[in-house]
Amino acid sequence: IPCYETPTGWKFFGNLLDAGKISLCGEESFGTGSDHVREKDGLWAVLFWLNILAARKQSISEIVVGHWREYGRNFYARYDYENLPISCADSLISRLRAQLPKLRSEVFQGMRVSFCDDFSYTDPIDHSVSAHQGIRLGLEGGSRIIYRLSGTGTEGATLRIYIERHQADMQSHSQSVQHATAELGDLALAIAKVNEITGRDSPSVIT
Repeated sequence: IPCYETPTGWKFFGNLLDAGKISLCGEESFGTGSDHVREKDGLWAVLFWLNILAARKQSISEIVVGHWREYGRNFYARYDYENLPISCADSLISRLRAQLPKLRSEVFQGMRVSFCDDFSYTDPIDHSVSAHQGIRLGLEGGSRIIYRLSGTGTEGATLRIYIERHQADMQSHSQSVQHATAELGDLALAIAKVNEITGRDSPSVIT
């Protein structure tokens, strides 16, 4: 099944939907849509799930837990550092970019870095290139850390740090998201020296 990983922005989904390349799309904040509309659609998502429940004759909990049992569970968290001075935010990201060659050979918490890059996307429809879409750090086993600047403007920038922790062990699937992602979150802050560079002890928001 063809799959596309795009930058942030529904315009990228829209190009793929209009061209018939995809019929289902979703974003990290759980907005989902299909090829009937160029936007997220909550009503459609509810109907989609009701159709699955009717066909599977299982509860949502049974379906989700069964998915975890087969593929492992991915725990997600996002740290937002809002209203940072633009020079501070740019300095942090520039430092990470310069570190990419070194990070490719590192081992953290017993997990080797399987890939790291500064995500760039070439749209398969209009061939436009969107560069510098986030510093991505992939770890063996499926966990990831992503650093991305958002909302840069006259009043500052927001640094978003995405934490994704993959757990194959079924005994760990019932733990809280906060507990499951805490260690990887601390590592993400340490690698980028977030506290030192921003002068902040904690994120503005954790979701």
